[in-house]
Amino acid sequence: MSKTAFPFVAKDVSALARALGRELEASDSKPGHVQLLNMLSRSAGYQNFQHFRAQAEAQARLEREPPPADPVDHVLVERLARNFDGAGRLIRWPSKTSHQHLCLWALWARIPAEQVFSEAAFNDLIKAAHLFGDHALLRRELINYQMVSRTQDCRDYRRIEQRPPAEAIALIRHLAPRPGP
Repeated sequence: MSKTAFPFVAKDVSALARALGRELEASDSKPGHVQLLNMLSRSAGYQNFQHFRAQAEAQARLEREPPPADPVDHVLVERLARNFDGAGRLIRWPSKTSHQHLCLWALWARIPAEQVFSEAAFNDLIKAAHLFGDHALLRRELINYQMVSRTQDCRDYRRIEQRPPAEAIALIRHLAPRPGP
C-alpha cells in the first residue's frame, strides 16, 4: 500500500497554533496518530482528516485534468461562415441578433490586441474587415457588446481582452487565413 503525501498549508500559522493548543488542552491523554491528524486538520479549518484528504485529492485530480471543452454548435458556425468571404471579411450583416453578436467576435479578433487607435484608424480597420459599407454600425455594436472601449471624447479606441464564446472561437479559427502550398 503506497502512501500519498498531501501538502498541509495553513493561511494563518498563529491561528493554527491557537486552535491546535485548544485541541490538545481538551484531550484527556496523549493523542495517538489518528487523533493528531484530526486535530491538525480541524485546526486548519477542515472537519477532520478525511475531509482534508478528500479536498487534497480532488484538487490534485482537477489540476491533472484539462478543463472540459465547451460544446460547439458546428452547424451554427457553418451558417455564420456564409456571412464572410474567402478573406474573412463580413459580406452582410445577419438579421438575427445572436448571429450578429457571434459575427462581431470575428471582427474583434482582427483588431490588434493592446493597441490604442484613433477614431480614423479604427474606422479604417473596420472598413477593411467588411464589405457592406456600414462601419459606424459595426463600431457601435462592438462598443455596445463591450468588445471595444473608447474614451469619452471618442478619440481613442481599444480592444477589450476577453474569452469569446465557443462558437465564436470556432468561427474565428475557421476564418483564419490558411497557409499556402
